[in-house]
Amino acid sequence: MATKKQAGRRTAKRRSAPRKKQASSGFARLFKTAFLSAAVSFAAMLWALHPQLLDQIGVDRILAYLEQPRQDVAATRQAAPAAHDGHIQTSFAQCREFFPHQTPPVVPARPTQRELCFSSFAILYSGQRKTPVLVAERLNRQMLTAAQGIARTDSFYEEARLPASERAGLDDYRGSGFDRGHMAPAGDMPDDQAMAQSFSLANMIPQAPQANRGAWNKIEQDTRKYVMRAKGDVYVVSGPVYSDHPQTIGAARVAVPDYTFKVVFDATTGRSWVHWLANSPDARPGAPISYEEFVKRTGLQVLG
Repeated sequence: MATKKQAGRRTAKRRSAPRKKQASSGFARLFKTAFLSAAVSFAAMLWALHPQLLDQIGVDRILAYLEQPRQDVAATRQAAPAAHDGHIQTSFAQCREFFPHQTPPVVPARPTQRELCFSSFAILYSGQRKTPVLVAERLNRQMLTAAQGIARTDSFYEEARLPASERAGLDDYRGSGFDRGHMAPAGDMPDDQAMAQSFSLANMIPQAPQANRGAWNKIEQDTRKYVMRAKGDVYVVSGPVYSDHPQTIGAARVAVPDYTFKVVFDATTGRSWVHWLANSPDARPGAPISYEEFVKRTGLQVLG
């Protein structure tokens, strides 16, 4: 039979259990508060160094992230759309306005593909190639008229939202012999923020200088001329096309594409066409191909 002294010790242990739980809970709250403070400070510092990222990495996103249950946080890191016949339906939940009918594209399933939203364009990015899969814009006469008054910045920067192992660096392009070729052109950007964002390396491909400054530049200018004549919105989707074993540049092994494309879709008339250009010094603009032929060549379904 237990003595009164032993019974008292057991009672004390039972009473101390809630206190231990409360202490553990209090420590968790203290840790979360300290982590939140550090995260907010980091966001403020990042904004000071890179103002163009203000709308991309906000304190509100950090707060929302911290409020998620632990299992939900893990799910956001690992979840991916289900593949069907080797293709996936992308989401672009925060920036569907850059796609016709606000329907994001269906694309071939590939590893480490990430969706990035900017103020004036959206990118599906390949962490394997270290370049975009596609870059989508919605253009109209008013936007391009505004763009004519925006000074080009030429301030290229590495995309901080991408894991270091998946992104291109400024050093990768230096001495490579290739231009940092825009997919969403700087000339399309309607304000200073969009202009700054267009120089993210996530928006670049290694492009032959002669093609970038010659034939590709002409395609960009011709597209803007068409938009200025159009009665409404024109959707433009640009990107690279690779061989099975592409050349690479830099320590990050940034892939060099064989071709570039620019899909143009007039939402008012329903007309579409695709510019297809070799990424080579002697590239010359040719007759556009049909959207159906583009889908056949790339597997990308970008018009919904």
